[in-house]
Amino acid sequence: MLSILSAAALPVAQPLAQTAPAGSDPVTVLQVQRRSIEVKGKPASILAVRQPDGTPGLVTAVGRRFRVRLENKLDVPTLMHWHGLTPPWQQDGVPGVSGPPIPPGGGADYDFPLRFGGTFWMHSHQGLQEQELLAAPLIIRDERDRPDQQEVIVMLADFSFTPPEKIFEDLREAGSMAGMPMQSAAKSHAMGAMAMPAKPVAAKMAPMSSGRSAASGPDLNDVKYDAFLANDRTLADPEVVRVDPASTILLRVINSSSMSAYHLDIGRLNGELIAVDGFRIQPVAGRRFPIAVAQRLDIRIALPREPAAYPVLAILEGERSQTGLILKAGNRATVTRVPELAANASSPLNLDLERRLRAAAPLAKRKADRVHQINLTGEMAGYVWSINGVPWTKDVPPLPIAKGERVELVFQNRTPMPHPMHLHGHAFQVVEIDGKRLSGAVRDTVLVPPNTRIGVAFDANNPGLWAMHCHLLYHLDAGMFTTLRYV
Repeated sequence: MLSILSAAALPVAQPLAQTAPAGSDPVTVLQVQRRSIEVKGKPASILAVRQPDGTPGLVTAVGRRFRVRLENKLDVPTLMHWHGLTPPWQQDGVPGVSGPPIPPGGGADYDFPLRFGGTFWMHSHQGLQEQELLAAPLIIRDERDRPDQQEVIVMLADFSFTPPEKIFEDLREAGSMAGMPMQSAAKSHAMGAMAMPAKPVAAKMAPMSSGRSAASGPDLNDVKYDAFLANDRTLADPEVVRVDPASTILLRVINSSSMSAYHLDIGRLNGELIAVDGFRIQPVAGRRFPIAVAQRLDIRIALPREPAAYPVLAILEGERSQTGLILKAGNRATVTRVPELAANASSPLNLDLERRLRAAAPLAKRKADRVHQINLTGEMAGYVWSINGVPWTKDVPPLPIAKGERVELVFQNRTPMPHPMHLHGHAFQVVEIDGKRLSGAVRDTVLVPPNTRIGVAFDANNPGLWAMHCHLLYHLDAGMFTTLRYV
């Protein structure tokens, strides 16, 4: 569990409390607290990070300082990660790596410059709290935020009434039954959100010769969820956002799900994808875009003149379940109910769009000083996930790099499951897909499908001890995690 990680090679420090000079940006208070929502007619107790007035997360601007007081109103420890930002490593929010968790009733202070704008988010890295929806938007405005456009934030989440610890236990039990008859495996689980019965594959999942071939398709959706949410609501009672006909919308989509990837579908509208993971790309026109766990999409939409209602949907990859919200353009627009099941199952996410993306501001051309091969490995037996065949423990040494180097990480997925890989404290550029070099998108999270090789490059310009991991929550907690260190 990440709550007991050790920094190993660097001293562990609390987030830095700093005194702001006169006239600097004010401190924003964020409180981690418990809250209640209704899901499918039933009350649900979840977690939140909000300002005292109830505002979720934070909206600020590039060039300002990130000055935040984080207060823990829970009866358990917590800690917040500022996903996609580049703080000093002690303020990154990974328990036991950047610092200890905040105890109940305690607080921590953060202060660092915001060097670039975009769509980011915040979420807990303490235990399995992310599954309890402890996440919120973190928007940094910049020149893309034109005064003539309306902003709409869509926060996607997968929801379960089952406690996350029980979900993880069920996954391990299902994994231990790999190879058992499907009927007996299925009988061991209750109805509702639970671990899916073990798939009929051999226990070893690395390499791909495990009984599933690449041609048979990826192994998707470990967890059967009770609901999929967009801004805390299902399509049975969706959020309806009032917008003006003939106006321009900036749609900021954040996939804060623990385990679920989607196809973002804007239906009849014409969209222009202008940024991924907060970073500008050469615009790509379309109506449907893939979004893996932890990724973000910025889509600019020009609405037609006539009044109408426009669903914005997220369809679970490989299945029919969908969630979303409704854009209501004009008072005379009629809003009709959208079913929670699409007409047909969607396809698995692939890299077709990723291959087309080009960074608007790519890294300077430079030969890599260091290349690390990152094999994504695991075993269904016991539900163990790993990097280079080693599940994470505090004794795993950090990957060595040096300040000033151009570093390439080459992810090779040797499992039948897709893995969205996230590097803390740095943005990277996608520079290779299956042996083909490209000047791809700048990101902080990249999807690595089964039997796929992806290379990313970054400049080592933010010294410290940094986490790198699969962003599927239960894969991370089962060991697909490591660190990088440099001073």
